[in-house]
Amino acid sequence: MTSPRPGIDVPDHRGRTGLDRAGRDLDGNPDVRVTDVELLAAGWHVMRRTTLQVRGPSGEWETQQRETYDRGNGATVLLYDPRRRTVLLTRQFRYPVYVNGHPDGMLIETAAGLLDDDDPATAIRREAAEETGVDIGELEHVWDVYMSPGSVTERIHFFAAPFDGSTRRADHGGLAEEGEHIELLELGIEEALAMARDGRIQDAKTIMLLQWAVLDGPFAASTAEK
Repeated sequence: MTSPRPGIDVPDHRGRTGLDRAGRDLDGNPDVRVTDVELLAAGWHVMRRTTLQVRGPSGEWETQQRETYDRGNGATVLLYDPRRRTVLLTRQFRYPVYVNGHPDGMLIETAAGLLDDDDPATAIRREAAEETGVDIGELEHVWDVYMSPGSVTERIHFFAAPFDGSTRRADHGGLAEEGEHIELLELGIEEALAMARDGRIQDAKTIMLLQWAVLDGPFAASTAEK
């Protein structure tokens, strides 16, 4: 008799079941059929191996397998002070980049976090308050992006919001009980862009939002002329 499988038949440590069902009911693409889903790991996040039938250009069906890492969706926000022409970024240790060649693992980023059970706007207000101490007022939605579509399911919702840098008091943020030790960096937009160019800023979402800020956002030439 097969033992009950955590995350499939019985709840795992996060109370989840049916983790092997994801994707089995997809029907939006007539050239793709999901035939099997294998749960490989269910720690904090979930890894699956999915078997697909894919119809190629010749009309023949091919069997393919894909491994996906499901960590949920997230949100990020560029906090900017339009009067001072600054942006507020975070700096914290990220082990995955450290083990993959980053000199010290201390990555400079926009405030970000997982949605958990919240909508994107609510989630990023929560995360920004926890990481930077800034309570966000009006949010501007920028775009929604799949950041690593070859293997990671995550979609990140991008936002921007103004803040008053002259009222900021703290230089550190994060929740100590979650192991977050975050340094805050308020940088001029020109300096931040220079750091992206020379490699001091290597985080994709941050580079995207900095470039958006000067191309279409608060620091665009057309905006500055108003």
